[in-house]
Amino acid sequence: MAERDRPHIVVPTPPLSESFTLVGPGGGPDRVAFGGNRPAHGKRLTEEFEAAWTPPVEDAEDRGTYITFVSFPGLELAIESLESHRSGSQPELVAVQEEQTPGGPIFNATVFIPDGKKEFFLKKLEQYVATANVTEGMPDNAPLIEGIASIRRATIRELWTDPFDEFPTDPTELRWWEVWLRRGDGKEHARLMEYARRHGLKTSAHYLGFDDRTIVLMQATAEQLAMTFQSIDDIAELRRPREVSSFLPGLSATEQREWVRELQSRVRHAGSGAPVVCILDRGIQASHPLLEESIAPEDLHAVEQSWRKDVAVYSHGTEVAGLALYGDLQAAISSPHGLQLDHRLESVKILPDTGDNDPDVYGAITARAVDQPEITDRDRHRVYMLAVTAPSALPGVDAEVRDRPKQESGRPTAWSATVDALAFGRGIDDASPKFTYLNRDEEAVPRLFVISAGNVRDVRAEDDHLDRSDAESVEDPAQSWNAITVGAYAEHDTMDHALDLFKGYVPIAPRGELSPTSRTSVSFDQKRWPFKPDVVASGGNLARTPDRTGVDTPENLAILTTRLQHPGEGYFTTTRDTSAATAQVAAIAADIRAAYPHLRPETVRALVVHSAEWTSAMETRFGAAATKKDAVNLLRRYGMGVPSLERATRSASNALTLVDEAVIHPYERKGNSSSGKAREMNLHKLPWPIAELSDLGETMVRLRVTLSYFIEPNPSNRGWNGRYAYPSHGLRFAMKRPEDNIDAFRQRINKQAREEGEKPLELRTETGWLFGRDQQTSSGSLHTDIWRGTAADLASKEAIVVYPVAGWWKNRPKMDQSDQGVNYSLVVSIEAPEVEVDLWAAVEQQVRTVIEV
Repeated sequence: MAERDRPHIVVPTPPLSESFTLVGPGGGPDRVAFGGNRPAHGKRLTEEFEAAWTPPVEDAEDRGTYITFVSFPGLELAIESLESHRSGSQPELVAVQEEQTPGGPIFNATVFIPDGKKEFFLKKLEQYVATANVTEGMPDNAPLIEGIASIRRATIRELWTDPFDEFPTDPTELRWWEVWLRRGDGKEHARLMEYARRHGLKTSAHYLGFDDRTIVLMQATAEQLAMTFQSIDDIAELRRPREVSSFLPGLSATEQREWVRELQSRVRHAGSGAPVVCILDRGIQASHPLLEESIAPEDLHAVEQSWRKDVAVYSHGTEVAGLALYGDLQAAISSPHGLQLDHRLESVKILPDTGDNDPDVYGAITARAVDQPEITDRDRHRVYMLAVTAPSALPGVDAEVRDRPKQESGRPTAWSATVDALAFGRGIDDASPKFTYLNRDEEAVPRLFVISAGNVRDVRAEDDHLDRSDAESVEDPAQSWNAITVGAYAEHDTMDHALDLFKGYVPIAPRGELSPTSRTSVSFDQKRWPFKPDVVASGGNLARTPDRTGVDTPENLAILTTRLQHPGEGYFTTTRDTSAATAQVAAIAADIRAAYPHLRPETVRALVVHSAEWTSAMETRFGAAATKKDAVNLLRRYGMGVPSLERATRSASNALTLVDEAVIHPYERKGNSSSGKAREMNLHKLPWPIAELSDLGETMVRLRVTLSYFIEPNPSNRGWNGRYAYPSHGLRFAMKRPEDNIDAFRQRINKQAREEGEKPLELRTETGWLFGRDQQTSSGSLHTDIWRGTAADLASKEAIVVYPVAGWWKNRPKMDQSDQGVNYSLVVSIEAPEVEVDLWAAVEQQVRTVIEV
């Protein structure tokens, strides 16, 4: 993929509106057997192995060569056969890398082969070639040799075991590396330290040792590290430093202060007019040295005047503040570079320092909390963050979510409806001390909320954690239609840096999988309620005890953040779960607002969700989904995946994002009739790189479409159907098919576009969409889908229709605000990752109006 160094393109022309009447309405790849010429295959691999081998240096001890074995797409290597388990100096597998390709995953296995052990592999190859022409049975060593596509000499790129696309792209960038050394003669750390001293490279003062590995941090460029790799044969693998959270909170307050000062020296805080993450919690310790320059005294608030707004008694608010400001505090500390913060913080204390508020009034408290900073500065760009949720089980009742009727899951509450009303833009009238009114007569001013999905609080060792999460629905008010709801995934799954007391503990969730504490909307009534979470972010992991009877929370599986300080204590601690994840997503949303200050909150929400990608673990499950319904259930578990600030704010030459903001008038009625009907649909004829896509022909490309809008809620539960439906209105999108021209496309969607008796040619359901109607027409106020197909077909899909569906405005004329119009946002991306083509420039020439970041 080309570098994302270009702004997204904002479509300047409004859509074409027309009167509207709605027209009535596989598993993963098999393992591929070897089908090539076996003798030729074996001879080619032998030649590649010889070419990759370099003669040992005579005056070096224990020297050898690193060789990388590359699999065929979709085939795993016979890893066990790549190393010897005999005693003494033997070939050792040091790193396995998985790279996603259109043909399936490719595995790169790197082996260190000591001097004198070259024949270990040569004999296997020779035996395969000698028996390659057998007529019965398999050649010798066939499982190993026939899984290998190529053999090459390894570079540091092959030792990188973090996600393939996270390897530094700039070989001259100075950065910290986590260097894992093979445990051999016990002198490997000393050799690396001596090399670093001679070449002026920084290393960490602390290092860790366990089993057959020693870990140390080294600051170097990729070029410098490559030279180290050529000179020292002790390196086993390389990673991005991430285990800072394992030891930093354990340092003394004096030692932690040095880390704080170092980060302070590199940080430039955003100015007073920057967007903010407004944290609705139990207060923030604004005097924390890593927070104090990004939160002014006048930006501390409380819903009750009698509460101390400048004092934090509970730690939660200060912990999420560190992540809401820095996003990834651990990365900020590990980086040697200057750090520019583009947003600031606000705090509203919504719970008292002693006791709790009555759960029945959380909606009113939230509205009052939102009003406090808006009184101070109404025009400031804000992202409201709420990581305080109410258990789904009824208070005082010994019941669990999975024991409650399925139809209860996902239902709106006063709290979630308050969030929806505030997001839609209702005014807040809280002049009366105990009464809060959400005023719909004022001009709507939409707000963006980011809310945690809530946590499974009693994870048990015997649970299948995914089944448990699927049974536990998101907590109130995370079922809000208009908010971004955030779940958590496990970024780490090793106990490498755990304290000794956690020896033998086993992480519950594999890396990249849903966190054991994260809740989902799989148990929702799926015909009625939206999918939640919308996205997930890093929220830590849990570990089972060695006897698999208990669960604990090792710090090495948690997230580093700022500590609520007390005299004599340090500045750092760890946190986890969906609160930590929510804070990180709120930081992304605020930075989008800073990058594109003209865009609406609905658009910022769309960009967050649109930027999300599933991890490899999640992608594997989607790939194995047998039906679109199965895929939708996974969507209700993972949302659209992990969002990215880079993808949310920047396009690339071959990865173009279009942003289109528009207005639609959903309903109309004749005379005084209370029965309304759809009024109009909007046709978006997008600026499209038709010629460039056509030239790519059969090249496979990806299209992604996200439609985002805010509904006005009707929280009263009277069946939530017809005039008492929960959403005021609904919008859906449909995209032109390659077989259609624009007129045929209009007629396919809009009955009024047809002449009397005219009907477009019937076509089978379009293939290529991941979710199709199961998502595009589902409940909710955000709809997103992914299409994969040929560039030639995509060249003819340049139009999208947005049209209304039923909502309570339709049949309640006195409440209907259709005449005022409702805002919505379309985000459309085209990606051609396998080719060098400048799609962005082709569209920019048509538009000539872009928002510069």
